[in-house]
Amino acid sequence: MTDTITLGVHGAAGRMGQRIVALAAKDPVFQLKAALEAAGSPHLGKDAGELAGVGRLDVPVTSTLDHRVDVIIDFSVPQAAVGIANLCAERQIPLVMATTGLEGEARDQVLAAAQTTPLLISPSMSLAVNLTMKLVREAARILKNVPEGVDVEVIERHHRFKEDAPSGTALRFGQIVAEEMQQTSHVHGRHGRPGLRPRDEIGYHALRVGDNVGEHMIVFGLMGETIDISVKSHTRDSYAYGALAAAKFLASRKPGLYSMADVMGF
Repeated sequence: MTDTITLGVHGAAGRMGQRIVALAAKDPVFQLKAALEAAGSPHLGKDAGELAGVGRLDVPVTSTLDHRVDVIIDFSVPQAAVGIANLCAERQIPLVMATTGLEGEARDQVLAAAQTTPLLISPSMSLAVNLTMKLVREAARILKNVPEGVDVEVIERHHRFKEDAPSGTALRFGQIVAEEMQQTSHVHGRHGRPGLRPRDEIGYHALRVGDNVGEHMIVFGLMGETIDISVKSHTRDSYAYGALAAAKFLASRKPGLYSMADVMGF
């Protein structure tokens, strides 16, 4: 990794993009070179630093990448994420993909960028969330042989503006448990009279309340006792710091697909 990393932020005018810009401005490792937004954004031409509340950085918000950068962090929307992934693949720019809600063809197109450039994609940039995923995997591995069986539920809370449900992080928690415990049924909420709970089921429950930036709780229900593993983000900075750590890791890597587990060394 070089002493200074030139950084581009895609989705720079969004809530997360602004926090990436603000925190990168305080980190001597980073030099912000590009702040990207959609062509129709009302923020085009504004100074990215002023928009993020940290003073003038002399980096205007633009819709095109006019400077070579060492790495790009994307916090945008699925449609825009495909575009920046294609651009990074074409120019061989390392890409930290933090956009959630990628599914089907869009996700496949993003993943294809790893063939020609370093790509790190994760359902959550939070360091605490990714450590919790490791803890959940270990718990599931140990509990899978409990003779009476173990019921697993994933409960998540996010702000009222979040468009996808359950969160990508909640789905990843469920996937981790299923990989270890072999559940094959994934149920999203319950109503009516669903009957006896199947042994192969994982339940998901998504709450959308106020300005909650993110909470996840994985419940392992045993006969006579319960284990709750939970993680809470107090501010969006938890995701921003994780994304910046990922950018530092990725800037000097070879083309390929990476995860936050690689960043954290497990």
